[in-house]
Order: sequence, then C-alpha cells, then structure tokens
Amino acid sequence: MCSREGSSKIFNHPWICEAGIVQWQGAIDPGPYYMNYHFISIEGNIGAGKTTLAHMLAKHFNARLILEQFADNPFLAKFYENPQQFAFPLELFFMAERYKQLKELVFTKDLFQSITVSDYIFTKCLLFAKVNLPEEEFRLYQKFFDIIQQQLVQPDILIYLHASVNRLQQNIRKRNRSYEQAIPDQYLFNIQETYTNYIRQHNLKTLFIDVGNADFLGNEKHLQIILDALEKDYESGSHYFTLP
Repeated sequence: MCSREGSSKIFNHPWICEAGIVQWQGAIDPGPYYMNYHFISIEGNIGAGKTTLAHMLAKHFNARLILEQFADNPFLAKFYENPQQFAFPLELFFMAERYKQLKELVFTKDLFQSITVSDYIFTKCLLFAKVNLPEEEFRLYQKFFDIIQQQLVQPDILIYLHASVNRLQQNIRKRNRSYEQAIPDQYLFNIQETYTNYIRQHNLKTLFIDVGNADFLGNEKHLQIILDALEKDYESGSHYFTLP
C-alpha cells in the first residue's frame, strides 16, 4: 500500500502511483463547472498540510497528483543531524528528483485527467537552498537551478498555506517523523520568511490561506472554501483567505 505522504509504491484501488505521480482510478465526478487552472501547486512551511490538501483536491478534480518524494532522499535524516555537512547533497538530490517528476508535464498530456495538482513548486529548491546553504554554495546551486527551471512548466496558480510556527510544531509532533522532532523554531521562521518574501516580490497568482484553524479532513467547510476560490479567476498577486 502506497504511503499517503508521497511514497513511490502502489496504492490499493482507487489509486495508481508511480514515482510520486498519482492518478485516481474509478468513477469520480469532478463536477460540471469549468476549471480555470490546469496546474495547481500547493506550498507552505514544514507541517503546513500541503500533502493532505493535495490529496483532497486531486480526488475532487480527478486530477493527476504529483507528490514530493522526501522519503527517498538519503540525506534528509543526516541533514537534521549535521546541516553543515549534508545541506548541499540534500538540496541537489531534491532538485534532481523534483525535476525528474515535473519534466513529464512538458511532454505528456492526459486526455482523461486535464488537471494536475502538486504539493510543491520547483522554486522550493531555491528557497530551501537559500536558507540551508552558505553563500558560495548557494550561488553555485542557483546556476544549476536557473538552467533547469527554464525547461519546466510553471503552475497556473499557487495555493500557499500559512500557519504560525507553534501550529507547525504541533503538526510536526503529531505526524511523528523522528528526524523532524528537533527542528528549531528559528529554522521554521526562516523558511516562512523566505517563502513570503518570494511570493511578495514575484507577484505570483496566489491563494494565501491562513490554515491556523484548518481541519481539511474533519471540516468539509474548510475544503469547500478552497474549492470555491478555485472557481474564480484572479489577477497576479496574493489573495487572502481565512478558514472559520
């Protein structure tokens, strides 16, 4: 059975999963309305709930689902133990894996699944590298990133999930991945600041969702707010939503 946190094994029906690209099989009615966005990406800090929401949107829209393959990165646990030694190979591995997944969008079209949902954007590579790498290594990393990014399809809209560091730490403890349990608050603050600065500076078409009270699995109204938002068209820039 394929892990719902992005493993590359095979889901039991109704999922099929290969290399982090998941497709729904079976009778699912995505609804009669027209969808403005064919490539939806979800982003946010560690523990914000990206993968949970990505699964739910993919199910609703009968969409192809692309999931971050973090569990396959052999440097991840080592990075949390010794960031200075393992940050560069960690980020290179992530960039290679993300490119491998996203490049398929350039060459493939699915007649039965016209919508793709991803639980990351490729720029995540650069944002985490900016936090994790010293200046000289970051400049080298950025050169590789700039070459690769030109070959990829960019999302039509970004859903950014924002939560306080306290809420993120609660979620991290709840999902209980051993190597994440000692993540410092300051590291999460740095990631948060890097994301928000990037979104602000690049004027991305973004649904900025305050998920401090989010319960997508237990409260149908929270998911419906996202679905209703995706039925509308937006100008570039951030558009803010809160969940009751």
